Amino acid sequence: MRIISSIDALTLTYDLQRGRKLSECSFLPRPPLDTSFSFNKDLQNILYGRHLTNDDLSLPLSEMQSHLEKGYLNLDYGVFKKNGNWFCNRCGNNNLNKFAVFHCARCGENCTYCRSCIMMGRICECTPFFTWSGPALELPPLHNSLVWSGALSAGQANASKKMIESIKAPRSLLVWAVCGAGKTEILFEGIQEALAAGKRVCIATPRTDVVLELSPRLKNAFPNANLAVLYGGSEDRGKLASLTISTTHQLLRYNQAFDVLIIDEVDAFPYSLDETLQFAAEKARKPQGTLIYLSATPSKKMQHKVERRKLDCVKIPARYHGHTLPVPSFEWCGNWRKALEKRKLPQTILNWVLNQIDNQKQAFIFAPRIEFLNKIVDLIKPFCDLVDSVHAEDPERKEKVLAFREGKTLLLVTTTILERGVTIPNSDVAVLGAEDSIFTESALVQIAGRVGRHPDYPGGDVFYFHYGKTEAMIQAKNHIEAMNSLAKKSNI
Repeated sequence: MRIISSIDALTLTYDLQRGRKLSECSFLPRPPLDTSFSFNKDLQNILYGRHLTNDDLSLPLSEMQSHLEKGYLNLDYGVFKKNGNWFCNRCGNNNLNKFAVFHCARCGENCTYCRSCIMMGRICECTPFFTWSGPALELPPLHNSLVWSGALSAGQANASKKMIESIKAPRSLLVWAVCGAGKTEILFEGIQEALAAGKRVCIATPRTDVVLELSPRLKNAFPNANLAVLYGGSEDRGKLASLTISTTHQLLRYNQAFDVLIIDEVDAFPYSLDETLQFAAEKARKPQGTLIYLSATPSKKMQHKVERRKLDCVKIPARYHGHTLPVPSFEWCGNWRKALEKRKLPQTILNWVLNQIDNQKQAFIFAPRIEFLNKIVDLIKPFCDLVDSVHAEDPERKEKVLAFREGKTLLLVTTTILERGVTIPNSDVAVLGAEDSIFTESALVQIAGRVGRHPDYPGGDVFYFHYGKTEAMIQAKNHIEAMNSLAKKSNI
C-alpha cells in the first residue's frame, strides 16, 4: 500500500480514471490548520457537521485542494477494509452480504460498493468522503423562541424537567410515554433551553409520515427558529438550521452535528431493526451531546438497560387529557384469508363495517399485507364510497392520508405504515388478521393508540379480528391494561 500525503490523495482521487483507488492509499496526518487562510464560508456551511461524498459537492477541484492543504478539510475513504472486512464509512455497514462489486466508470476497475445505504447515492472504494475540520460554525443563541401557550399535565411536566436536566448535563434519557401522552409538547421546553444556549437540535423519526405530521407543529411552536425538514426529496437538503426534523435515514449524511438528538418512536421499523440507522444516529450526535429516546413501546433490550440503571428513564402512563387508553377487544372472525379469496368479508367484520357506516364514524382498518388492501376496499365499496387504501409504496400516499385527516374518507384500509404518526380526532380501529406475525406487541399497542387521542373524543373502539389468539395480542392487551393501572395508582 502506497503512503501519500493528504493533498496528493485529493489529486489522486480526482484522477481515478487512471485506475487508482482510495483503498490502495493510506493518508498521512492532516496538515495543521492555517488560521491566516481565508476559507470559503459557503463550504463551511455545506460541510460543517456533515459527511459528504464529492458527488454531493459542486465546488471546483482547486477550491477543495486549497482547503485540504490548509487543514480545513478531511478526506477519508468511502468503502474500505477494516480488520479484514469491508466497512462503509457512511452507514457503518460491515455485513459482507450487503456489499457488491460492479465495473466502475470512474476508476475503470471492478469496485466494491455498499448496498445498505444505496438509497443515499452509491458509495464505493473510489468515493472520496469529506468532513469539515476548520473552525466550528457557531449558531447565535435564540432566546424566548417558544410561543406555545398550552399547559402540561403533571406527567408531561415531570418528563420535560428530566429532559432539560439531560440537556444541561448531557446524558441519555428514555421518555417512556403511552400513545397520546403528548410527547411532542414534552419536548418544547427542552428545545427552548437548547436553542437559548446556541445548541443545534434534531428530532429524528423513522417515517416520513411522522416528519410531515410534526413539522407544522414545530413551526407553530418555534416560529422564529431556523427549521429544516428533511426526508427523501425534501427541498431543505443541505440547509443549515438550529432546529431540524428528519427521517433517521437522512442522518446518514451527518457527522457530529447535533448537540441534542431526539429519536422519536425509537422502537419503530426500520430504525429498531437497522443497525446502520442506529450507527447514523450515534455519528450525527456530538461526542458530548444529549441523546433522548421517545417511545410508547420500548424494546426489551432498552427496558433491560433501564432496569440495570444503564439508561435514565422517565415514564408517563397516562394520556395528557387524563383518560385511560382504550383496551382492545378480541373478535374471532374465522378463516378471513379464505373468505377474501372467495370475495367475501367475514360476517363479524362486515357487521363492524356497517356499524361504522351507519354512525358515520371514521376508522382505520389495518391488514397484514398490501395484497389484501384492494380486496377489502372492493368488498366495502358496495356499502360506502368513502373508502380508500394506502401503503408505503403508494404514489398517492400523502394525498390519501391528507384526505383522511380532512374527513373526506370514512374508512381507510392500510398496513402498519400508519400504526403511528397519524391522528384522527374521533376514530375507531380494526385489525384484520391480528394473529399475523407482522402484528407484534409493539405494533398492536401503537395501532390501539390511534383511538381516543383527542380530549373531546377520549373513547373509541379497538377490535383485533383474528383466526386464533397470539402471544403478541395478549401481551399488547396486558401492556395497555398495565399502563392504565399505573396511571390510576400514580394519579397522573
